[in-house]
Amino acid sequence: MNGWFHGWRAAVRIARRDAWRSKGRSFLVLAMIALPIIGVSAANVTLRTSELSVAEKADRTMGAADARLSDAGYGGVPIYQAPNGQDTMPVKSYEDQPYPDGDADTAKAVPAGARVLKDTSGTAKVRTEHGSLHVNVRELKATDPMAHGMVTLLDGRFPQKDDEVAVTGQFLKESGLSAGSRLTVRNMDRTYLITGAYELPGDLAANEVNALPGALLTPLDQALEAQGMSGTGQNTTYLVDVPGPGGFTWNMVEQANTKGVKVESRAALLNPPPRSEVKLYQHPDWVDYDSSGEANTAMLASLATIVGLAMLEICLLAGPAFAVGARRSRRQLGLVGANGGDRRHIRSIVLAGGLVIGAAAAVVGTVLGVALTVALRPLLEDWLGKRFGGIDLRPLELAGIALLAVLTGLLAAIVPAVTASRQTVLASLTGRRGVRRSNRILPVVGLVAVLLGAAIALYGSVVTDQFILVAGGSALAELGVVALTPALVGLFGRVSRWLPLSPRLALRDAVRNRGRTAPAVAAVLAAVAGTVAVATYQVSSEAEHRAGYEARMPSGAVSALLTQGDGRDASALRDAVRRDLPVDLTADLGRLTVGRAGCEMYSEAKGCGYVEVVTPKVNECPLWVTDADGNSASDHMTPAERRKLGKDWRCTAQAGSIGESGLVVGDASLLKVLRIDDPKAEQALKEGKVVSFHRPMVDQKTGKLSVRLVPDRGEANEAAAAEKEPPGKVVALPAYQAPDSVESYDVGGIVPAAAVRQAGMTMAPLGAYHSTDALPSSRQRQKLDQDLDRLGADVDLYVEEGFTGEKSIVLLALTVFAGLITIGAAGIATGLAQADAEADLKTLAAVGAPPRVRRSLSGFQCGVVALMGVVLGSLAGLLPGIGLRLTERRQSEKWYSEMLDQGGMADAPYTPVVIPWQTLAALLVLVPLGAALLAAVVTRSRGALARREAG
Repeated sequence: MNGWFHGWRAAVRIARRDAWRSKGRSFLVLAMIALPIIGVSAANVTLRTSELSVAEKADRTMGAADARLSDAGYGGVPIYQAPNGQDTMPVKSYEDQPYPDGDADTAKAVPAGARVLKDTSGTAKVRTEHGSLHVNVRELKATDPMAHGMVTLLDGRFPQKDDEVAVTGQFLKESGLSAGSRLTVRNMDRTYLITGAYELPGDLAANEVNALPGALLTPLDQALEAQGMSGTGQNTTYLVDVPGPGGFTWNMVEQANTKGVKVESRAALLNPPPRSEVKLYQHPDWVDYDSSGEANTAMLASLATIVGLAMLEICLLAGPAFAVGARRSRRQLGLVGANGGDRRHIRSIVLAGGLVIGAAAAVVGTVLGVALTVALRPLLEDWLGKRFGGIDLRPLELAGIALLAVLTGLLAAIVPAVTASRQTVLASLTGRRGVRRSNRILPVVGLVAVLLGAAIALYGSVVTDQFILVAGGSALAELGVVALTPALVGLFGRVSRWLPLSPRLALRDAVRNRGRTAPAVAAVLAAVAGTVAVATYQVSSEAEHRAGYEARMPSGAVSALLTQGDGRDASALRDAVRRDLPVDLTADLGRLTVGRAGCEMYSEAKGCGYVEVVTPKVNECPLWVTDADGNSASDHMTPAERRKLGKDWRCTAQAGSIGESGLVVGDASLLKVLRIDDPKAEQALKEGKVVSFHRPMVDQKTGKLSVRLVPDRGEANEAAAAEKEPPGKVVALPAYQAPDSVESYDVGGIVPAAAVRQAGMTMAPLGAYHSTDALPSSRQRQKLDQDLDRLGADVDLYVEEGFTGEKSIVLLALTVFAGLITIGAAGIATGLAQADAEADLKTLAAVGAPPRVRRSLSGFQCGVVALMGVVLGSLAGLLPGIGLRLTERRQSEKWYSEMLDQGGMADAPYTPVVIPWQTLAALLVLVPLGAALLAAVVTRSRGALARREAG
């Protein structure tokens, strides 16, 4: 035991001195091991810091109070609740009856002697420098000690008078106002002085206004009520501070529950009662939907996979570095053998090198990871839109990450240690490497693994619905490609004969020294494969969501329609839109009316009717037909019959959603705004025909569209209550049926003004559709909102911005990670190649090679490694991405088939497989090129000449 200790002590001392003597090589290895440790430790500290503790969450929701009381929303009936204050249910079952009317009296649930702070929220529209803006209004005395932690003051002060407000920093940024400005609220004559800016720690992007209790929402509600308008939607909760050390106990919570009040109690959150004492959990109707256990298992599995891949890449890169270091120290190792040291001592020295550098990397990586978290914390908080808690350092977790670095250093040094120990003393002292044949078994094993993994992934994606088979097969195939890498590197070398001098030398050097080239290529391969797999999956998913997006209008078009009134404001509405937005073309819309003039929308006044489309019996979907007892006809059909009808045009056609009938009054300009290029439709409108975009509305035999003119809405409602057909005359209009391929958005049909007059109907202005030259900006929208406020009409304003895909931070991070790993791996391989081939470079200089050859050779060495890794990684990464998409396609088709069997209606699933060409182009072109240029720039063009060493 004592000899073992002294042997390792000497080995560590020799390894430490050797590492210090070869600083460049040691720094390369240390950097490769420390870089992932920096990332993992930074991610650990960031995750722990961003995850708020229970106490920190309580501070943000209830400040320094002991509890927050609010109406549970069940009409004041007794309830059961969970300790978290969110999950609730009434004590009595109300399945067959409605909840009682009214609200719970929250104030009665406040314990005697407790101090109370009201927290009221609502919405309002305020004036800005650019127009009008919807904001949340919060009436809370923010200076009260109980509110500490809920809001954070950024500048100025909180309001102290009823005519003062504070606003969030985001509101100042959007509105163009500043501290000291006067804030005007719509529908109110009074103004408020902005005294300061604050932020909500949990929502940095909130547009919110803070006022004293009763200073803004209550007078605004009174003003709105006087004008006959809807209120601000006030919602009041109570912050409660209970005297005594116990706080708001669980018994107090249950007492408040008897009054229909739910409670978020700090005491119950910090020290929740046992589940056996929570009546909600004991109720037979309660279902716990918590799936955190499965989520934690999936997260741990994903974390283990990421850590395993990171260790594999570090070992692949650091292993050749230790091998080169062992070769550079072969004379020293030979002297150890010549002085009586055996193979065990040589292995200990090389392993000690891994231990020393791994320990140094652990310390450096952990310290830099924590520092990186502190430095990037403000940027991460702004990006996430919320503030983190206090810096949360978990010593055991950080120690485990540091131990991972040490373990990785040891693992990377195992193969070089065994190789160095097998060399003879004579070979070590003379510097001869000997002749070593390439391994012929490893490529065969790799090829078998690739074929087997691809077969498993294909089986999992085409035959079964198991994601695990796809992932497992893809991982096996990727490992097979790693095993094939040395042989593939040799194949790459066959193209060197057609290359110029520098790339030919670089490629031949990479092939000749596969021991350091193949691991670097494999590391790049692993990083790029993961990126390509995720990119394939996410780009395909985005294409699916883009295809499933249902636009209300063509991209950039604006819909401005009146939702109330008789249409007298339509002209002013159209002018406001044309004045404030970049409008190109306008199409006026009207709605069909019946009865006396001046009837408002949906009015039940005497003599005010409406128009409805009469669908021919032959065009009705058989799945929706019911008998006299109300039974659906689909209940008596076989799955095959339902499946057939599920693809019938009578059942799949989508009706228009504008107005009650889906018909609007318009002309050919509406076709242009909707980008419908159909000369026959334009001609039909000129001839006074209705243009139908909904096939079931038109009788295919007569070519006419029938509408019922209902003279009185009140009588029609009475007929509907008695399950009778509404009264009214049916009029048949000549119609043109547009092709089913035409996209009409929400318009079911266009009725020309001539057809309205001929049918004896009347029309009222509804609004207009507008096409634009460019999407309206935020300032233009605010200006339009201000003009609409002045108009005073109820308007449905919609701007079609088209499909907007979510920015994937995961894909961005993986792409950057792959780029860094690729450049780092190629750079390290280049540095090792230069260290290993220094004698060859000196020979080139001695025979008269120009200085630029050294620089270009270094750049091509780095670029060759990067290019080989990126090419192989791109091919390997496509397999899991495509496999997962094919598995999802099978699942979607299975769900769709089951739905058709049951008579359900939906569009056929679209699950495309899209190749991420942009990501592949960036990886295949930019990364190798960047790695080559970087290596060429940092390499010295001249090296020192040295005389030949004596043999």
